[in-house]
Amino acid sequence: MSKFILLYRGPSQLPADRTPAEIEAAMKPWIEWMGRVGSALADPGSPFGARTSVADDGTMPEPAELGGYSVVEAESLDAVHGLLDNHPFLTEGKGRFTVDVYELLPM
Repeated sequence: MSKFILLYRGPSQLPADRTPAEIEAAMKPWIEWMGRVGSALADPGSPFGARTSVADDGTMPEPAELGGYSVVEAESLDAVHGLLDNHPFLTEGKGRFTVDVYELLPM
């Protein structure tokens, strides 16, 4: 069994002025997805906040549009694809949001 990090890439979905009811409604699909994934969810992760980027030439390019992460355990990349069925980050259907999947290798 391997661990895989899911990186959520796309426009920010967390306006600072959301009401508690709006936050609860936005979290409902995530909680449902976590329940479906069950024990394969090694770390539910969290959204990302403030960001910066530093390049090897000392410049500060625009950071990638990453919104957060989760970590899952699965037998293969193909098995991870199954865990992404009905994932809340992939429901818009306009191609603006993606989940990048990377295997976490042992050190």
